Amino acid sequence: MSTPTETAFLQLVNQHKGILYKASRIYADSIEDREDLQQEILIQLWKSYQNFKGNSEFSTWMYRVSINTAITYLKKEKQRTKNHTDSPHHFEVQQEDYNPTKDKQLEIFYGAVQQLNALEKAVIFYFMEGMSHREIGNNLGLSEGNARVKLNRTKEKIQQIIKKSGYEF
Repeated sequence: MSTPTETAFLQLVNQHKGILYKASRIYADSIEDREDLQQEILIQLWKSYQNFKGNSEFSTWMYRVSINTAITYLKKEKQRTKNHTDSPHHFEVQQEDYNPTKDKQLEIFYGAVQQLNALEKAVIFYFMEGMSHREIGNNLGLSEGNARVKLNRTKEKIQQIIKKSGYEF
């Protein structure tokens, strides 16, 4: 039986589930890795939820937890053995209807994003969510101007990666 806290948490996560999909798509290659990363993000969101005071929007907090978890998870994943710890909760998030084979351009874009460093991935993630340069900077500890420059350079880098792959949009 769910508690009111669990119910509220799951409602908020389901409202903002696109954040989970984008974060896992940017930071993980395979479907299995994406699912594992989504689960890890959900676990970290749940563990941190009691500390969420509502000083920011839930979605803003969820972005931060998602990106930090993705970066940490990938570092651990590289060092991890086959030991897998079970979490006390297994959250089910309603799945998004998405078939990557149907959208070649999106697949190529995400392939290019995979080649970015962690900060560049975070900048693009926040940009894809429609955040302003100021919001991107605030989330990443950069000035607004630095965020603008970092975003422009990252966009150029993605374009160069795509051009090197021989694909034109």
